[in-house]
Amino acid sequence: MGSTGLEKLRVLAEGLDHPEGVTVDATGVLYAGGEAGQVYRVDIQGGTVEQVATTGGFLLGLCADQAGRLYCCDVGRKEVSRVDPRDGSVSVYSRGTDEWPMVNPNWPVFDDEGNLYVTDSGHWKANDGCVMRIDPEGVTTVWSTESTGFPNGAALSEDGASLYVLESNTPALVRIPIREDGSAGGREVVAILEGVPDGCAVDTEGRVYIFNYRPDRIDRVLPDGRVELLAEDPEGTMLAAPTNGVWLEPDRRKLVVGSLGRWHLTECDFDATGIPLRYPKVTA
Repeated sequence: MGSTGLEKLRVLAEGLDHPEGVTVDATGVLYAGGEAGQVYRVDIQGGTVEQVATTGGFLLGLCADQAGRLYCCDVGRKEVSRVDPRDGSVSVYSRGTDEWPMVNPNWPVFDDEGNLYVTDSGHWKANDGCVMRIDPEGVTTVWSTESTGFPNGAALSEDGASLYVLESNTPALVRIPIREDGSAGGREVVAILEGVPDGCAVDTEGRVYIFNYRPDRIDRVLPDGRVELLAEDPEGTMLAAPTNGVWLEPDRRKLVVGSLGRWHLTECDFDATGIPLRYPKVTA
C-alpha cells in the first residue's frame, strides 16, 4: 500500500521524547509532553524545542488555562498535574475521587466555565473507563460512566454543548451531551472506526479529525458520520503512531500532530479552519 496525503505534511520540530499530547496556550505558544514527564515549549517559527518542566511521570494529554498554566494527564503518576511553565513548578490538580481514583488519565478538555473534563481510559480492553469532571474550585466527580471502551482523546463541540470522546477499544467516535445543569447526557455513537483511534480535533464545519495510533493514519469524520482518509504513512516515519493534534494560532489553519512512535511533531495542512480552545479562569 502506498502513502496517501503525505504531501500535506511536514516536520515542524524534532528532538522530543515520544510526544503524545500537544496544545497551545491563550497566547498561541505550542507545548508538548514527553514519555518521561517532560513539558516542552516549541518555537513554531524556528522549530526549536525547550524543556520547561518535568513531572517525572509519563505525559499524555494537556491543555492550558487563562493564566497559562498547563493541566497534564500523567499516566505515570495517575493524576492530572498542573505545571506552570514560567517557573517549572508542578502540583497535583486531581487524582480522581476516593471511590474512583484515576487509573489512566488520558486527555483534558476545558469548557468556558472552567470545568475540566478528563477521560480516564481505565485498563486496556477491560471496559472500565469513564469521564471525570473537575470544577473550577478543584472538586472532582465521575461525570459519565457510559463511555467505557478505553475513552481516550476528547474535544468540545464548537457550541460547547457536547463532548466528543474517542473510544480506542470500541473503536468509535462518540458524543456525550452536556446538559444545562452540567450533568452528562446519554452516550451517542457518531461513527464506528477502524484500528486504534487515539485523539481528535474539530473544525468550523463540524468535522472531527481522528489521529490513529494504529495504523499510522489521520481520518476525518463528516457531520453525517461518514469517514474519509486524509493521510496515511505505511512506513511510519512522517506519521508514527499519531496520537493527538491541535490547531495552531492565530488563524487555526494548520494542525500540529504528535507522533508517539518517534521524536518529532508534524504540521498538517488540510485546507480547514479549527475551532478555538477554551482558556477559562481557574480559581483552585
